[in-house]
Amino acid sequence: MDWGRAKNVLIYAFLLLNLVLGYQLWNDLQEQADSNPDFTSLESSIQKSMDDKRIKVLAKIPTETPELPKISYRFVNGGQSEDMVDLQTPVDSRLIYTPKELASAMKTSLPDIGNYRYDEAASRSRAGEFVLHPLVDGKWPLFKIELKLYYSNQKIISYRDQVIEIGGLEGEKRQRVLSASKALGNLIENFLPEGSVVTEIELGYYGEVFNSDAHLPAAPAWRFILESGKEYYVQGISGDVISPNTEKTKE
Repeated sequence: MDWGRAKNVLIYAFLLLNLVLGYQLWNDLQEQADSNPDFTSLESSIQKSMDDKRIKVLAKIPTETPELPKISYRFVNGGQSEDMVDLQTPVDSRLIYTPKELASAMKTSLPDIGNYRYDEAASRSRAGEFVLHPLVDGKWPLFKIELKLYYSNQKIISYRDQVIEIGGLEGEKRQRVLSASKALGNLIENFLPEGSVVTEIELGYYGEVFNSDAHLPAAPAWRFILESGKEYYVQGISGDVISPNTEKTKE
């Protein structure tokens, strides 16, 4: 046996193994950093209020502040609930989907599903339903307007859709949205009860369901979901706080 050659092979193998392990460690640290909320974006007074009220924020605080316009949307059927539609061929289901997996599973039955986004947070609280929202400009979910997929015995068997048309508002200009950290700070100081745990933060549009075929306005809004399931929306331009659970807008 050529011991010199074997020694070189072992050295190279160990070097390669160290490189792989080092990359895996770096990747794990990056994922951990991405998943942990960064409280440095919150003012010190807000962090003190968090401590005083025992409020926890488990969600990552987004840093994006895009320029977005207000929009309009119209219910094609006047806001009346659509009838439930049975799928000709039930689709195999699972308890948890990623957005891409759900779109891929349903694209044959619902070719337009690419214009919707799966809402995992809302779906967790509803037995037998997957909830999706229509997208504005292919990116921002229009909250409160829903496509519901119903499943049973690990099969998606039917759906119900609120068919809408999305358009712009005449003369409406794009405006930079309020930062998530400022919106969260307002909630922490003035609206969240003691012991609240914030689990989800997402930017989208806030829409309401009305029995009307008129064009309705919708503005950018940050959605905050608590561990209890309660939702708060902060209007991205004015900063108004909306709690759909109480159907009350707060200045």
